[in-house]
Amino acid sequence: MPAPGGGLIGLVLTDSAARVGVEPFFMELIAGMEQALAAHGVTVLLLVVPDLDAELATYRRWAGDRTVSAVVVVNLVHDDVRPARLAELGLPAVLAGRADAPGFARVVTDDGGAMTEAVELLVSLGHRAIGRVSGPAELVHTAERTAAMFAAAGRHGVRVHIVEGDYSAESGVRGIRDLLAGDPAPTAVIFDNDVMAVAAEQELSRAAIAVPEQISLLVYDDSPLCELAVPPLSALSIDVHEHGITLARALLAALDGAPPVEHPGPPVRIFHRASTGPVPTT
Repeated sequence: MPAPGGGLIGLVLTDSAARVGVEPFFMELIAGMEQALAAHGVTVLLLVVPDLDAELATYRRWAGDRTVSAVVVVNLVHDDVRPARLAELGLPAVLAGRADAPGFARVVTDDGGAMTEAVELLVSLGHRAIGRVSGPAELVHTAERTAAMFAAAGRHGVRVHIVEGDYSAESGVRGIRDLLAGDPAPTAVIFDNDVMAVAAEQELSRAAIAVPEQISLLVYDDSPLCELAVPPLSALSIDVHEHGITLARALLAALDGAPPVEHPGPPVRIFHRASTGPVPTT
């Protein structure tokens, strides 16, 4: 495989640098990519920028001076402009998620199927009012999870209340407060990432609300944070390290001229820990 761009694969995150520093998902994703790329003399160049304009400007600069061989695009949104811009620049890329971009390879995880499994688990434990603190609504995978959650809840006659978060600890606290103020308050809550869930669990502890005796918690994306929480958090988990390996292999194939295809991401599993239990009896 030729390695123009000094043997670098670009990854741009549009977010607060502080938040990226505590987000285990991306650190593990990059570790998986690095493992698969190392044998080819390629490594990942991570850049955190404040907004979409800065991300697009980065791609223009990278394409102009051939800083990187290719890029991986994460956090796809509806009507995402980035794939078309990368095509104009002639910069090879792999998309981490589902997108209407036929010229690019994609690595897609089953977000909808995972959310369906989460609802069915909680229903099997007797829960009939389920809350969720979601990620940003504009993200494609957030919408897939939301559609699946409402569909599964509808089949089982379950009430659903979703509040939008931004993956930060602060939004986890705000989200659990908003959900508990609802009528009815949920007896179980799903969080779209571990940082929000851990912060919410700490807030419940401060409020003397017992987990899972009074409310059950379940988080999308497992990490050491979930295992270290008190009580440990049940989690919907994909092997993020393996996800990074799959992305890297798709990038290497794209650089070798392989036609763009959709690669399945790792399967989703549920780790049932102490934060999830039967619906309260009172």
